[in-house]
Amino acid sequence: MISTSRPPSINSVGADGDPFSALLRPPASETEHERVARLQREADAKRISDSIDEELKAERERLRKSKQDIRLLLLGQAESGKSTLQKQFQLLYNPTGLDDERLSWRTVIYFNIARPISRILDALDAFGDADDDDDLSDGNYAAQDILSASGLPVASGSADIPADEKSLSPSQLSLERQVSAFRSRLASLLTAETTLADRLSGGVDVSGSGRGSVFVRSGWQARSLGLPFGRGRERTSSGGRFSFSGRQSGDNPKGNEVELRSRRPETDEDKLVQEVAAILNSCQKDIRELWSLPAVKKLRDRRRLKLEEWAEYFLNNIERVSAAGYIPSTEDILHARIQTMGVAEHVFDMSVHGRNVRWHLYDVGGARGQRHTWIPYFDDATAIIFLAPVSAFDQYLDEDPRTNRIDDSLQLFKQICSNALLKRAHLVLFLNKTDVLKAKLNAGVKVNKYITSYGDRANEYDTVVAYFKAHFTQVHRRNNENNRVLFTHLTSAVNTKAMQSIITDVRDSIFRGYLKSAALV
Repeated sequence: MISTSRPPSINSVGADGDPFSALLRPPASETEHERVARLQREADAKRISDSIDEELKAERERLRKSKQDIRLLLLGQAESGKSTLQKQFQLLYNPTGLDDERLSWRTVIYFNIARPISRILDALDAFGDADDDDDLSDGNYAAQDILSASGLPVASGSADIPADEKSLSPSQLSLERQVSAFRSRLASLLTAETTLADRLSGGVDVSGSGRGSVFVRSGWQARSLGLPFGRGRERTSSGGRFSFSGRQSGDNPKGNEVELRSRRPETDEDKLVQEVAAILNSCQKDIRELWSLPAVKKLRDRRRLKLEEWAEYFLNNIERVSAAGYIPSTEDILHARIQTMGVAEHVFDMSVHGRNVRWHLYDVGGARGQRHTWIPYFDDATAIIFLAPVSAFDQYLDEDPRTNRIDDSLQLFKQICSNALLKRAHLVLFLNKTDVLKAKLNAGVKVNKYITSYGDRANEYDTVVAYFKAHFTQVHRRNNENNRVLFTHLTSAVNTKAMQSIITDVRDSIFRGYLKSAALV
């Protein structure tokens, strides 16, 4: 009989009872130096393995605790007031954070002055003294009715005629010379607009925003200052999420150290801000003269020039804002406007009725090209505050000038109400910018010129608000399979006293729903 040797199996037991002992046993010729080096490698490997085990254990604990956190989404179209509401939350629950970042808002405020100045000059070039009797506040959409996608006014066909071929009246000729003089004296400020925009956006362009180069605030303060309130979160290509934190916390101190080292610090001695501040201070008189021009008032009255409320606020306060040593007030910060890109997460701890709970507040970009970034945050959302600007009845989307902003808000609200991922989320509706709505109605702007279904109803605040509220309530009722309650508030996000009372009420209602969902009451 032929006998052959059989390879050892894993069940084979050697003299020492361990089949791998021969592989792990050090060679007989090992020197003392080699033995010390081997033992050191083994100790290092064990230390790394133990560290990984500890991190995995800590991560499991964080995930367990995070399931008890409240996640609040601020949803709505662009310029609906989401970021302003986020500032109100910050002012109420982390006021020191707002103080820490106060100086950084100068960049935004200076940009909020430079850009409307440029638009005013472009409107004067395009429309002149607007002596024609066409009232552009009618309900029909036309090219001359709105600002172009780039944010500049769209001129009528006559604006294409060369200046030397026009028949100008003495007053028009005088205005042309005035505008030319203003452009010359404000040239440095107009140049600074682009530089400020690049500083804020980091050179990022966002498709689908309708504004060309979009100026965003996706963690812009955390990147430059390493501030404690807020974390920007982005959606990865695989559909997952990652976050970066500007706060030194116990969650991930090493990661935060790397983050902070990689940032370019923006100090009090920021050269760009200093240069723009000096320019504004020197141009203050020219800006006031331009803003008070009768031709500018006429363009605004005839709705040839439409400026947002934040632009009017800063131009009306130009003397204070352009003063040497200017530090933004809380009111200034609430009015400052910069478009959000993606989703920015703000984390803060709150004690409600004796129970400490961590809240995650998500401020989202509302432009059409940004709404896809909301989806990864739907699956674990505790509550939603949907903001609809009721003052926008006479405005159209920058992304689609044919779509009325009220109609877009209703369509977006319908999508939120009917989304299966959000069916368990607490739902709150803010009919926002009621202060701007009152101002427009008092100025004689007719709702039925833009919303034809409004008909012959009274052009009064209470009637207009009731009309819009009824439409949003109807959308909710038709898309409410789970009989979810809709909590509605009339708001002006820049009114701190009123907003803090509303936020407290909303906080309590969300917390009650949270306790019920956790089967704690």
